[in-house]
Amino acid sequence: MANPKTVDAPSSPEPAQPPSGGNPWLVLLAVSLGVIMVMLDGTVVGIANPVIQRDLGASLSDLQWVTSGYLLALAVFLITAGKLGDLFGHKRVFLIGVGGFAVTSVGIGLSQQLADVIPGLSPVGALIGLRVLQGLFGALLQPAALALLRSAFPGEKLNQAMGAWGAIIGLSSAAGPIVGGLLVEKVSWESVFFINAPVGIIALLMGVLIIRDNRAQTLSRIDWPGVVLLSGAMFALVWSIIKAPEWGWGDSQTIGFLAGFAVLIAAFVFWQSKARQPLVPLSLFRNVSISIGTVLMMMVAFAMFGAMFFLGFFFQGVHGLSPLDAGLRMLPMSAGMIVASPLAGLLIGKIGPKITMAVGLVITAGSMFLMSQLSIDASFVESSIPFVLLAFGMSPVFVGATEIIVGNAPIELSGVAGGLQQSAMQVGGALGTAILGAVMAAEISSKLPGYLGPAAQAIPAEQLSLLEKAAAFGGLPADTPQQLRAMVGPAVNNAFMDGMHLAFLVSTGIALLTAVLTLFVKAGRKTEGAPVHVG
Repeated sequence: MANPKTVDAPSSPEPAQPPSGGNPWLVLLAVSLGVIMVMLDGTVVGIANPVIQRDLGASLSDLQWVTSGYLLALAVFLITAGKLGDLFGHKRVFLIGVGGFAVTSVGIGLSQQLADVIPGLSPVGALIGLRVLQGLFGALLQPAALALLRSAFPGEKLNQAMGAWGAIIGLSSAAGPIVGGLLVEKVSWESVFFINAPVGIIALLMGVLIIRDNRAQTLSRIDWPGVVLLSGAMFALVWSIIKAPEWGWGDSQTIGFLAGFAVLIAAFVFWQSKARQPLVPLSLFRNVSISIGTVLMMMVAFAMFGAMFFLGFFFQGVHGLSPLDAGLRMLPMSAGMIVASPLAGLLIGKIGPKITMAVGLVITAGSMFLMSQLSIDASFVESSIPFVLLAFGMSPVFVGATEIIVGNAPIELSGVAGGLQQSAMQVGGALGTAILGAVMAAEISSKLPGYLGPAAQAIPAEQLSLLEKAAAFGGLPADTPQQLRAMVGPAVNNAFMDGMHLAFLVSTGIALLTAVLTLFVKAGRKTEGAPVHVG
């Protein structure tokens, strides 16, 4: 590699006292409560999906939109939301995000009632539309939360703060499957969204009382042309990926949207080089660690969220567990993050992100490979081992990549950096859900006729297509006649398992490739007056 270059640290000194509050650990608690809503929402939706499918008659495409519509809104708006925080104050933007997220969560729980009073609106349509709106508010609060942490903690304690942040989020993730499974099983799927209301109220009260505002005083305007170009580019990319399995990757519509993305992103980069106050200062990417950290976050989210989308269907469909039991099966992964995240923060502080993240990604690859070997009747112990490994593999990557992106950005651009980090995660998750979903669907179509045997020749193409869709959900509908279930049920389950196994094998390869990228990370904590080493 070339010798490291240096760029000057920001000319305006960072304040000696944290501007976001007198006690940074209370600030951490306050902003964590807001993000806990997002984490709870993410974990409980996976548990609720099979029940939503049954109650609302949703298709697999509908359920993918419940997830992808939310990710699309996040991906399009995150960087802009970070800039809004830099301009108008991260506390204000954070509180708006928390309040809006809680209100839209309640609206999602009332989607059936909204469909009854609004002509032409279906319950599934209301659910997807409110999930998109929920994503917009989630985009407001997440980069603001990271920016508040960045300004509350001095550089030498930021690793510890990120580790504690990961542990708190891990705790909420651990509670999510159990709380969600209990609510879905004993109350209703709508109740898993209602739980965001009390959490949101507490987060709002703590935020108002504890957090003191901070903003980049040098900013005077928003780069609206940049907002339009970046939002259009992100929309074209994510939309094309979500729709490609339906249209076909070689279809003119898919190619058209991908070409639109290329044109818009090129125009955005050109404009950012000319704009007086750009939305995303290109100087950020002169730091190779920030650039690599962004790619790391995207690829890891691709591997994890893309493959994990199908686990709820595996446990409740193929394995036949109740929602609560399915939540308990996923508990080891979430609980492991409580231990792994602070440990990752300590290790990164002592030996740096390169080795820590590389080892974490190798562990992640091993975990994904073990998941690709799960059998239909896998025991709790058999599924727990890869889940625990995944927690200890992913935590160093999420903590390390977040610290690299947010910690190496100038303080006045911390909101933009937080949006960049979160946007990379959501785009990666959307990519993984869409691409691995297409991989799994193709494998099911390929393997199902073989499992059906000679009988497949006598099944009309339309009915075979319905069986393939059932296999994507992990099993036949509950009202399937017992005689038909006995005839085709095992074939449907086996085809699902082959598709899920292939998705995890692809994720294994992605994790190993991503581990190689960590070898190029050169993270260096900026200190006042010192040069910043980049690439």
